[in-house]
Amino acid sequence: RHTVSYQGSQMMQLILLRHGQTPGNLARRYIGRTDEALSEAGLAQARELSCPDTPLLVFSSPLKRAVQTAGAIWPQARIRLVPDLRELDFGDFEGLSADEMADNPAYRQWVEGNCQGPCPGGEDPVFFRQRVLQAFAGLVEEAIRLELDRLAVVAHGGSIMTIMAEHARPGRSYF
Repeated sequence: RHTVSYQGSQMMQLILLRHGQTPGNLARRYIGRTDEALSEAGLAQARELSCPDTPLLVFSSPLKRAVQTAGAIWPQARIRLVPDLRELDFGDFEGLSADEMADNPAYRQWVEGNCQGPCPGGEDPVFFRQRVLQAFAGLVEEAIRLELDRLAVVAHGGSIMTIMAEHARPGRSYF
């Protein structure tokens, strides 16, 4: 949780949460565009998370795992789906684990390039970064316009790392 101030406005609490565990996470698979539901353990994780004050509005990626997490944590809140908060599309790597691709030259090249290039058949990381940051800026502006004292976002690891790499102080790298 981080508290931010935006151009002299009053303080707003910012809550960035990654969705709970999915079967793909447990198997260490790349699941970006895959609309996978939470595992039983992931649903339990979300239900056990203690957030004492329910925000009026929670912004969520539209993928099931994020929506389920938001609903389990804040069952009384209104959830607004934000398509551009979804995870990176891993293209040809989608649904596979690193072990399964150990002999795949395209995967090895991508990893050796620090995962900075596009996945074959997938999304360019530069475009991913732009869409996530643009969506987040819109959420901040809307939260200010609505005079919310808390901005709650439920998304994915890549989306949250992108937001933190851009806005966290002190600065942080993506990884």
